[in-house]
Order: sequence, then structure tokens, then C-alpha cells
Amino acid sequence: MKKTILSTLVGCSMFALPLAASAAGQIGYLGPAGSWTHQACLDLFGPTDLVALSRDDLFKGYQSGKIERACVPVTTSVVGVTPYMDAVLDLPDVMVVAEYPKMLGYSLLAKPGTKLTDVKEVLAHPVAFEEVKPWVDREMPKVKRTEAASGGAAAKAVADSPGHDKASFGPKVGASVYSLVSLVDGIEQGPHNVTRWWVLGRAMPAPTGRDKTSLLVDASDDTLNGALAALITAKVPVLTIYERPSRKTLDTHRYVIEVAGHARQEPLASVLAAQPGMRVLGSYPRQTSPR
Repeated sequence: MKKTILSTLVGCSMFALPLAASAAGQIGYLGPAGSWTHQACLDLFGPTDLVALSRDDLFKGYQSGKIERACVPVTTSVVGVTPYMDAVLDLPDVMVVAEYPKMLGYSLLAKPGTKLTDVKEVLAHPVAFEEVKPWVDREMPKVKRTEAASGGAAAKAVADSPGHDKASFGPKVGASVYSLVSLVDGIEQGPHNVTRWWVLGRAMPAPTGRDKTSLLVDASDDTLNGALAALITAKVPVLTIYERPSRKTLDTHRYVIEVAGHARQEPLASVLAAQPGMRVLGSYPRQTSPR
């Protein structure tokens, strides 16, 4: 069952709570409820023991131990790396214990009684607008587009609005959270529209035989080749490389290098022993991207 992918957990918060309201053992996600990260948590854990937090409180809560796990969207097939990956990399101590790629299909949510022709303004997260742009350009080219902090925030704004002229793009779960209805489902659903989440936990999962390891390497333009050569020479398959700014100098960067294999197994274990500059962000079961 999906509920046992990581653990069996125990409340679902509708709005972003103060950090003091959360408790150890809970799973934190970016609030408010009704976002794609909320939907990802429901897929993985079921509706129990989830707590919606602001971005700052999510990472503070994980770092301090006030929450046991945090679910963070790190990459999308449309825009690449999200800003949340940088926030993860900034944590002094982090352990990625799972990844979850999900093919997104947006729903257009509105108040009950709203018709598609009533909608004069649509709200969505900026990334969501990028992902639904082909559909909106074709079906609603003259409708005003207003950015929101998340799919949940967009749905809540529609629910709180006085009339029936607004709608939001997001997961269908937003309809049940905010008493809305879906006017259209499955918008831009396909392999071109996949988001991947990391689940941050405490202990590295045991090897499964089909694992992925995420590494962080701080390197200059001249030293990256050495890190890659060490992996390639040891026949460690390199899966993806993400370049992030170091915020130090122009020619130094942070590279997230994802490889096949587990940090505790050969040949990767030997490479890591010989490369102290490679920081292990986590080893976890490798998931196949939905198609």
C-alpha cells in the first residue's frame, strides 16, 4: 500500500501552521493544503500526520527536528531545477530518503455554479502557468492570469473571492479542500509534464539493488572533470547533473550529481572514500519517471 512506502503516519493540516504547532514524527510540506506537494504527500503517505508549513518553517522544522520528514519539489520537466533544491543544499545536515516523480495533469477549479464562460481571471503558481500555457493560450487566450504562491493558495483565493469569475489551476485535491468543483481535468497531462519530489528524512535506506545516490560537489570550472572522471573510471553510471550557483565566485559552482548505485555498496563506496569533497545527500530507491 502507498501508506507504507516510508511509514505509517498519524492529521492533515488544511492551512500552513506555525512551526510550534507541528510535532516530531510529522511530515512537513509546503502549505497551504491543496498544492501538488500536498497531493504528492497523499500519494506517498495517505492523509495522516501531514502538516502544512511555510517555506521557512518547513526547512527550520526539518533542521531542528521538529518534523521528522519534509517533502520538497526539486525538479520539473518544464522549468528544470526549482528554488527548493537550493534550500535543501543550504541545509548543513540533510538526508534524502526517497524520490517521487509524478506526471501532472491540472484541473481548473472554480466555485460551484461557475461555467467556463464565466471565468475572467485564472490563478496559479508561476511554474503551473508554464505547464498549462499551451492549453490556456488555446482555450482561454483573453483571460487574465494572476500568479499565486502555490496551487493551494490559488484555490483558496478562488474560494474566498466574492463572485464566480475566478478559477485556479492545480491538483484536483484542491476542490475537496476548498469546496470547489473542477471545470476541466487532465490539462496538459503527459510525460512532458513531470515533477519530482525529494523526501528528506533522518536515516539512509538500506540498499535495494536498484538505487540512486545524490551527491553534492563544490567545484570550479577546472576541478569538475576530476570528480566526474573518478565516477566514470569506477564505472559508476552518472544519471543527471544539475549546476547551481555557489554564491562565492563566478567560476565556482555547486553540482548535484545523481548516480546509479548506493553509497554503501561498491563501486560507489570506494569512490566516496577517495573523494572527500563529494557530499552524499542521500541514497534511496530509484524510481522510474512516469510515461
